[in-house]
Amino acid sequence: MRVFVGILLPEALWGAVAALQAELGCGRAVAEEALHLTLAYLGEVDLPDLERLHEALSALHLAPFEVTLAGLDVIASGDRARVLALKLRPNPALEALQAKLVQAARRAGLELERRRFRPHVTMARFNAGLGETQAARLGHLLESRGDVVLPAWRVTGFALIRSHLTRQGAEYEVLADYPECRG
Repeated sequence: MRVFVGILLPEALWGAVAALQAELGCGRAVAEEALHLTLAYLGEVDLPDLERLHEALSALHLAPFEVTLAGLDVIASGDRARVLALKLRPNPALEALQAKLVQAARRAGLELERRRFRPHVTMARFNAGLGETQAARLGHLLESRGDVVLPAWRVTGFALIRSHLTRQGAEYEVLADYPECRG
C-alpha cells in the first residue's frame, strides 16, 4: 500500500485555506479533510514492513511545537506549474521531527528516496498546462496574497496515512496516530 507520514491540517484553518482556493478559482482544490503536511513519503510498503514501521514510529517521542503557514509557492515540473502550496515558516522542531521520522523508517528497513525536505501544504493541483486565464488568476493570487500568513497551530503528533489514488485525485486514510495528529 502507498503510505506517508504527515500532519493533518487542523479544522480551525480549513476555512482560511478554502477562501484562498476560492480566490484562485482554477485548478483542482484539495479537499479540506485532505489538507496535510507530508513529513516522509514512504511509497509502496507491504504489511510486514508496515508493522515494523508502526513499532518504530510508536517509539518516537514528540515535544509539542507550533508551526505557521506563511506565503504561497508554486511547485513546478519543468516549466509547468503543478501545485499551489502554502509554505511553512522555517522551524527547527519541525525539521528535527522530519529527520527522526526518516531515521525511524530506515531503521524499520524501508528505503526512502533522498530528497530535500520542503515543508508545504498543497492547496490546489494543476493537471495540464495552465491556460491564459488560469495563469492570470494564479499570478493575481500570488501578487495579492503571496505573503499570506495563517494562524499558528500546535503540533502534538503525526499520522501514518495511506494514499488511495482515484480518478478524482488521492484519497487519504489515517492508519495510525502518534499520538494525535490533529492540532
